[in-house]
Amino acid sequence: MMVSKREVQRKRMMLYFINATEELIDEDGIEGITLRRIADRAGYNSATLYNYFENLDHLIFYASMKYIKDYALSLNTYLSDSNNAMDRFLKVWECFCDYSFDKPEIYNAIFFSNLDKDIEDYVEEYYKIFPEYLQNYHENISTMLLKSDINERGLTTVLSCVNEGYIKSEDADKLNDMTLLIYEGMLKKVLRNKISYEDARNNTMDYIKSIVERFLIKDYVFYY
Repeated sequence: MMVSKREVQRKRMMLYFINATEELIDEDGIEGITLRRIADRAGYNSATLYNYFENLDHLIFYASMKYIKDYALSLNTYLSDSNNAMDRFLKVWECFCDYSFDKPEIYNAIFFSNLDKDIEDYVEEYYKIFPEYLQNYHENISTMLLKSDINERGLTTVLSCVNEGYIKSEDADKLNDMTLLIYEGMLKKVLRNKISYEDARNNTMDYIKSIVERFLIKDYVFYY
């Protein structure tokens, strides 16, 4: 599909601000970011920024999507030796924990943000502007990346377990809710420096495996 010069220019300008925000996040974290600092780093004034983004949170959300790219690209490696849906479910969680607990502010900004519109709207807009970031992903992963919130993203892998006979369909929502509650609680502890990265990662995976064991209706050998 032919892209207009106007759209090319819009994308280029957005990237100036997104890249500047990414640099500042890497240097100082999210808390130290201001619109003025971003505009100065990008080489434009703050008024220009508002031509492309609603507000600071909108821009931070887009800049944070960089880390979802890193996570999603790594998923292909994590899933390379998966043999079934339950393997994939656990590997997706393992990868998510590895990346999100390392950058807790980023993942909190993406998955637990207080944006004006539904997250789905921002995610869809982001991938319309940058469709190349969805290329070369496993079909299930692309679907998960486009889901509107973390609950729907998790349910994508749970339903695959249902389809392969590991979990009863009536238990899918419960399993998804319980694993997400564990994850969110652990992420908040990491943000408050109440637990180390290693302990958060290991404990979360141990708890998720314990919950899965409760719902299993088909033999499965856990990897450790």
